[in-house]
Amino acid sequence: MTPKGRTRTGSRTRTRVRRRARQRALWSAAALTGVVVLGGCGIRTTQVPVDGGPAPSREPCEVTTASLTPQAQPQGAPVRVYLVCASQLESVERTAEIPEVKAVDSRVQVAQALLDELAQEPTASEHEAGFATYVRGPIVVTGPRRDDPAGTLRLSRQPEDLPAPALAQIVCTFAESKAATADGSVTLGGPGDYSPRGYECSTGAKERPESALPTLGALPTAAGASPASP
Repeated sequence: MTPKGRTRTGSRTRTRVRRRARQRALWSAAALTGVVVLGGCGIRTTQVPVDGGPAPSREPCEVTTASLTPQAQPQGAPVRVYLVCASQLESVERTAEIPEVKAVDSRVQVAQALLDELAQEPTASEHEAGFATYVRGPIVVTGPRRDDPAGTLRLSRQPEDLPAPALAQIVCTFAESKAATADGSVTLGGPGDYSPRGYECSTGAKERPESALPTLGALPTAAGASPASP
């Protein structure tokens, strides 16, 4: 080959080498730019695929009994109790054993049955749906004392000493049952000599059960006296 031919061949070879070098430089610059963009967005780069798993699901706060067979259906009177779910009060349907009693004692018996239900741990389906209870037993319910307002329910623990969510559960559960007074409020007292207090199940109580429950204040006794209040 003549020197002129070798010169042309060498020129073409050097051109191809320079072209490949420029392509490599462009590829490197593009990759570096991608790293900078990801880093600027707060995304940590990795060379290993990452499986973050399924997205977290919201607590449904709903229990269905469709999956229960007739034999598995609990026996007793249907009742509605309020449990805590997603930081709010939500009602669930249960059945409770309420003995046959005289009408004068029915409010106390209903209240005791409901309170026993609240003190039970949520069922498997309730727990799976996100429900919990703050009521801890045993708590015994008795009727009014001689000078208490009509419809008073005395608990074996002072209501104001209960956790706020537990008191909200009790009040809202009682308010929608025969345990409530004629105006729909709930009158609760404790084992001491303090005056009973009236409570209402408000929308705020259901939405924020951890807050102090609004009350109607200490209620005067039937005889007109007002024992010391806490």
